[in-house]
Amino acid sequence: MPFAGIAFLWFIGVVRDRLGSYEDRLFATVFLGSGLLYLSTMFVAAALAGGLLASYAAEPRLVDDPVYSFSRLVMGQITNIYGLRMAGVFMTSLATMILRTGVMPRWVALTSYGLAILLLLSVSLTIWLTLVFPLWVLAISLIILITNYRQRENLDENPTPTTADGP
Repeated sequence: MPFAGIAFLWFIGVVRDRLGSYEDRLFATVFLGSGLLYLSTMFVAAALAGGLLASYAAEPRLVDDPVYSFSRLVMGQITNIYGLRMAGVFMTSLATMILRTGVMPRWVALTSYGLAILLLLSVSLTIWLTLVFPLWVLAISLIILITNYRQRENLDENPTPTTADGP
């Protein structure tokens, strides 16, 4: 989990770099804040899960202990309620910045809005819903990678002519 958290921090940095000077301070603050809150909720949930697994390994009879059940339910609430809501806010703020800046195709923003609404308004606690955000992050990362590759390829094919005075 710590490595996934580090990768997510790098993702936030890459997105902010992609937005560059077009970044709106209001939405950038919401984007960064919700991303950090999402990450912290996932770290807390992972720590609780690790504690539960370690306590079960030490004493399997603890499964019947009310504290064990309480910890398991808290972990579920943190992940499926608070974490998913922060993920939805994160997606909404990025989608808004995408629409305002045009740094990615419009369909990316509209898809992000749809998925964010799903995360923000979902009532059921299905395990499949928790996969929406990581898959969305993967998709955005691939879009950024492909776009950067195509831009670099275009620069290689059409280099800027240089003169004696400079480029």
